[in-house]
Amino acid sequence: MNPTGGARTRAIRAGYALAALLLVVGIWEAVKALVPAQGVSLGGQRILPRTTDAALPHVWTVFTVLGERDGKTTVGATLLRTAGFTFGLALLALLIGTVVGVALAVLMQRFAFVERGLLPYIVVSQTVPLIALAPLVAGWGGRVVIAGEPWRPWMSIAVIASYLAFFPVAVGMLRGLQAPPKASVELLHSYSASWWNTLIRLRFPASVPHFLPALRLAAAASVIGAVVAEISTGTAGGIGRQIIVFSQQATGDSSRLYAAVLAAALLGIAVTGVVALAEFVLRRYSHPAGAQRSKGNA
Repeated sequence: MNPTGGARTRAIRAGYALAALLLVVGIWEAVKALVPAQGVSLGGQRILPRTTDAALPHVWTVFTVLGERDGKTTVGATLLRTAGFTFGLALLALLIGTVVGVALAVLMQRFAFVERGLLPYIVVSQTVPLIALAPLVAGWGGRVVIAGEPWRPWMSIAVIASYLAFFPVAVGMLRGLQAPPKASVELLHSYSASWWNTLIRLRFPASVPHFLPALRLAAAASVIGAVVAEISTGTAGGIGRQIIVFSQQATGDSSRLYAAVLAAALLGIAVTGVVALAEFVLRRYSHPAGAQRSKGNA
């Protein structure tokens, strides 16, 4: 790969991201400046939002509010602490979801009857809303003991978030494990390769181009799941609960609330950045050509 070309591609992507951000900020401030404070209604239905500071603060106030006092600390420090708490739970949920998803994919690839019987339920599982699942998992507290340790609230958040994270991994990994051409599989069989050797030397490398996009989706889902679980279970310490706290304080100015929402969005980018490290480690397999070379070296 040409290093200069790779650097240029990354610069172009960064430029697109910056341009998109500036566009959003421009639209935000244009709406703030042009739309009446009480919005625009048509036939009794509001078609444009209110633009008061309680509903739509200026972009710069969302950033300047980070230096305001919040008890014994500042708003920025509070958001950093709570985002760090949720970041750890999201990573744990991503790890659990990845392990469960990969295990299910391997099982379904190995046994066709398991795929036919299990895959529909995996798909249907994602129709269950987290707001209904969260109280059930949170109710395990005081009833479940693991290695002498009682079930804690943060464990419920990790399990609930992993419930969202495992699905894209399971589906993407299954598709990847089934990606190798039939001729390649038969070639390894002709060499008397066992199912395990075929899995390690052929199917796993071939699955990477499908696994990495699924992992990115799982990373975003783990953050969403962790934030929603914190709100649904009422667990303090995370960014999800902090959003509720700031929303209750937003009477005349919602800058703190928007700052918390922005922190949650940046948290998703941070977790996705961790996934980028996995992509760097697996970069030789990240394209079908790389997977084909790996099969040739096997």
